[in-house]
Amino acid sequence: MSSADHIAAIDLLRARGFPEASGRSEFGYGGPGYHIAELATQDQLWDDDGTAHGEAEEQYEAERDALTVLLAQRWGEPQHFSLASALLRAMARPTEIPDPWATLSESVPDLHLWRAEEHWIALGVARWGERRALQLVAVVTEVDPP
Repeated sequence: MSSADHIAAIDLLRARGFPEASGRSEFGYGGPGYHIAELATQDQLWDDDGTAHGEAEEQYEAERDALTVLLAQRWGEPQHFSLASALLRAMARPTEIPDPWATLSESVPDLHLWRAEEHWIALGVARWGERRALQLVAVVTEVDPP
């Protein structure tokens, strides 16, 4: 997908109502008060030295940064928001951190975050499990960050 496709997906999710129950959608998944779009996914095993992974991670971060520039033209400079403390709190008290933040904190170390009208919009790079899969994700939510 191109940057234009990613922005179109974000705009569509901003205009769409939130699902009543958690589940998959054509863009990723969502639940009460949030949508998470999986804009791009790279799912493969990496060399033990992490070389191939590092290149892919740099590519995904560059894509996130390019989208950030485009979205900053609309909403101004984003906040850089770390999810490290949310992860620690979610591990200690699982019900304390609401979704989408609890789920995101498991795989996304930090986000570029905007407040646009009644929604929070965020971009991040998720890093998943032993396979070290990567995803470029966009979040549209009415749930305030923790």
